[in-house]
Amino acid sequence: MKLEKQLAIGLSLLAIGANAQTDIWRADSLQEVVVTGTGTQHLLKDAPVQTEVISRRQLQQYAGKSIEDILSGLTASFDFSENDMSSRLQMNGLGNAYVLILIDGRRLHGDNGGENDLSLIDPHNIEKIEIVKGASSALYGSDAIAGVINIITRKHREQGVMVENTTRVGSYGDIRQHNGVALNYGKLSSYTNFQLQHSDGWQNTAEEAIQQTEYHITDSRNKTVNRHTNWQIAERLTYQLTPAIELYADGSIYWKRIYRPCGHHPGVDVKTWDMQYNNASISVGGKWKLNKTDVITLDADWKKHAYNYAYTDTTLTDGYVNGRFTNYFPYFPGDKELQSDQRLTNISLKGIFALPYEQQLSAGLEYRYDWLKAPMRVAGGKATDNTEALYVQDEWALLDPLCITGGLRLTRNEGFGTRLTPKLSAMLKLGDLRLRATWSQGYKTPTPKELHYQYIKNMNGVYLYLGNEDLKAQTSNYFGASVEYTIGHLTLTLAPYINKVDRMITLVTIPTKQAPGELITKYDPIRVRQYQNMEDAKTYGVDFTVRYQGKHFTAGGSYSYLDTEANQYDTENDVMQKVTIDGMAHHKANVYATWNHQFSKKYQLGVGIYGRLSSKRHYQIDGDGKGYQLWRLSTNHQIGRLLKVDAGIDNIFDFVDRTPHGLHLGTTSPGRTIYASLTVRLNQGKKLSNKYKSNFNYNNNETD
Repeated sequence: MKLEKQLAIGLSLLAIGANAQTDIWRADSLQEVVVTGTGTQHLLKDAPVQTEVISRRQLQQYAGKSIEDILSGLTASFDFSENDMSSRLQMNGLGNAYVLILIDGRRLHGDNGGENDLSLIDPHNIEKIEIVKGASSALYGSDAIAGVINIITRKHREQGVMVENTTRVGSYGDIRQHNGVALNYGKLSSYTNFQLQHSDGWQNTAEEAIQQTEYHITDSRNKTVNRHTNWQIAERLTYQLTPAIELYADGSIYWKRIYRPCGHHPGVDVKTWDMQYNNASISVGGKWKLNKTDVITLDADWKKHAYNYAYTDTTLTDGYVNGRFTNYFPYFPGDKELQSDQRLTNISLKGIFALPYEQQLSAGLEYRYDWLKAPMRVAGGKATDNTEALYVQDEWALLDPLCITGGLRLTRNEGFGTRLTPKLSAMLKLGDLRLRATWSQGYKTPTPKELHYQYIKNMNGVYLYLGNEDLKAQTSNYFGASVEYTIGHLTLTLAPYINKVDRMITLVTIPTKQAPGELITKYDPIRVRQYQNMEDAKTYGVDFTVRYQGKHFTAGGSYSYLDTEANQYDTENDVMQKVTIDGMAHHKANVYATWNHQFSKKYQLGVGIYGRLSSKRHYQIDGDGKGYQLWRLSTNHQIGRLLKVDAGIDNIFDFVDRTPHGLHLGTTSPGRTIYASLTVRLNQGKKLSNKYKSNFNYNNNETD
């Protein structure tokens, strides 16, 4: 049976089973308060912009070890291809560079090979996740072409002291540690969070792709996922200056190291260094509630992400000695060499105001400064970028049950000039039926890395990757619609979309003769890849979700059909060619069923079965990734108020993609794995009084 038929049958059975229930009850999730689609608070069922929510209840039941695990396991719109540099996120056909990731409404910063380092996110400190698909540049600026993922962290309101610990262990030396300490005394609140993640890594195959090497190697030491360790400590302080004014300051320090085995065959990449990352962040801000409806917020962020080679063997490489470039400079075990240091400064001033005739106005100013230091990879060693923006949005509900939202952003970038980016959304409420439609434009300027970076990869020769200072800014037009119907326990959503991206930036293989002459002489590459603008690209498809939520039993699923088209100029043959956007899979789906029961005041059991399915992933070079089905069993045990135990089996049927190294994988799963975790939570306090609660929660994304 073909995969798409299996998906259709599975989702139909879920819908039939849900309809068989006769008790009329509205799911708690529809009463969630969401903010990401408009930047203002709405009940999920009444949000003017289609928003997908992964709730705290779902997170606790699924017990995912990472944000990648959570997103791919609970929604069909995402794909991940984990490797040393990053997770290679793709959302509805577009990669991480086009997906804006926020933590409590603020931009995540941690670039690994053009992708955000998602291990910066502690999965045990997430309250819920809001997902808005499609271009959102009018509200959020650059990067929000494919959509926005807003990670909303947990808030701790108990007066006094709260201490929590979660320790999780699993196959292949997987260790996940979370510790939190919350202190609330009157007007002052503090939360200290520590997380540690470690894996011994695994090897799904010892075979190297023969087209990547001169030899048929079947006993390579290269791993599918290398051993790695990272830890982070973060602190947030909040002070309620007056009942109307709240101030905050937070900061974090993060460290990560990826341990790479040395190759031992000719033609295999011989690794004499590990990868090490050092991050830091500082943020300050506040919010001022002018009256019952109007509020002003101010946020200022500074974030740093540094990437180093940490040498494990004596290595001759290019380097700088006394400020001068020198070939074959020696590095010794224990030495570190900076590859890139990226720093982001972002300042945002925003106001939300109630206007006559059932209108709500949002307006703001933003300033962003990007600074890149890369002595070995950027000509001159440094590059910078400045962006300023002004935006305004009006939500108009005078024609209830019709709500119309319009927004406009004016962006000025120092290298690419000025651009207007509009957005228009509408929602019509007809009883239990919600009809939504959105047209929006996206705008994204090239990053300093895409403009200026050069990177070398050794694999039976030298592969040269180049930036391109002639790149143009990318723009997009997104058209989306959705039909949402809720009847009792059951919610059905159908959401078709099309996203047209002009001048999409991607890596393109170019003739070696087109690379700069000094680089050809210096490196003698056998393949050169450069960032270039495609002529145009398009992703289109439809997402379908079904959700049933009862008192003890929940079930549901999501299916995503996707197709992509791109026209790219072939510089070597002087022709236009149609290509597929790398990583695209036509069919993806998720299904789940959970059961919970309170056996006594001291014991509650939860059991869940989850399935994740994908057809093959398409790539322009180095083969396609295989389709797969992964099934997961999770159990949750709440013991009294203090203890919670999670245990389960992932990839029950032991599927492993053994494609040789150097080619694309459908999934990096090592096969069947087991996990268990213990959570202990001690609370020596009581709920905060209303006197000290924040009476506006846009930045915190919570409700009182």
